Amino acid sequence: MVGKSVISKFGHSKIPYLPKVLSIAKALPLQLHPNKELAAELHKKDPQNFTDPNHKPEIALALSKFEAFCGFKPLSTIEALLKLEPLKQFVPSGSFNDEALRSVVRNMLEAPEDTVKSAMEGLSKLQSSDFGKDTYIKELIPRLTEQYDQTDPGHLVALITMNYLVLQPNECLSIPADGIHAYLSGDIIECMARSNNVLNTGFCPTAERSSAELFCSCLTFKPHTPEDCTVAGEKFPNSKNGKTTLFRPPMSEFNMLVTKLESGDKDTLSPIDGPTMYIATSGDASMKANGQSFDMTEGTTWFIAPGVEVELESKKGALLHAAYADAST
Repeated sequence: MVGKSVISKFGHSKIPYLPKVLSIAKALPLQLHPNKELAAELHKKDPQNFTDPNHKPEIALALSKFEAFCGFKPLSTIEALLKLEPLKQFVPSGSFNDEALRSVVRNMLEAPEDTVKSAMEGLSKLQSSDFGKDTYIKELIPRLTEQYDQTDPGHLVALITMNYLVLQPNECLSIPADGIHAYLSGDIIECMARSNNVLNTGFCPTAERSSAELFCSCLTFKPHTPEDCTVAGEKFPNSKNGKTTLFRPPMSEFNMLVTKLESGDKDTLSPIDGPTMYIATSGDASMKANGQSFDMTEGTTWFIAPGVEVELESKKGALLHAAYADAST
């Protein structure tokens, strides 16, 4: 059911990805997922908290307006913001490069609560124009501090150092292994490599925060611009009627498909050499496979084995999302 080619590629018989549907009303923890090398080390030392040895790159495909903090802003943008009076205390001496940025993040995460609170109060007194092109910072401060106390260091790290993105439906965010991120609001289809490992350091209670030192030692500096955080859709070559879009993130475990059918539309998807999981996100469609017909009503999920051609049709319109592993990519 998984396919010999996928088993050969990944070295095990488990489906290598996990799709989810998330509806985010409150900022989720500021986090990253350890890379494979560190995940294996943490799993060996602390299997209770790090339950597997795998990494967890992921993507988030917007179903509605979706807000997120993802990756770091360009160094020049961060450096300019750090010249604001409430933030100067977090800046190390010397030239400002990625390692200096690592120190800034560590200083913010390790700062005493009263220091964080004072810095946030100082930022809230500034004008929108004081933040340069990032005028949204002024608008987000009261919103975030209403959700999490002013002493939470996640406010400083997210607002000052990270890209803030607003995605519209069918736009896609990509999070690499060790990529810093925090989802703020919206409905998404999320898919990730098969893992449950996470380090949290903000937008959560103090007792649930991981070591700031460990967190900062893991940081990668990709992506480093808003544009680098997204994945564009492309034509799916297995779609015979052109109704299916492919999102191909820079990872090997999975790709994502979006099939949008208007009233009366059809699409035939030629076989994939790996397992596929479908979510009937909205509307109503029918699926023909292996000589059988199935009703893909909203909210149902479907598993497609390797090598199976799928015929999709909708009388009133439907939106379908699918994740799949492909031994050829």
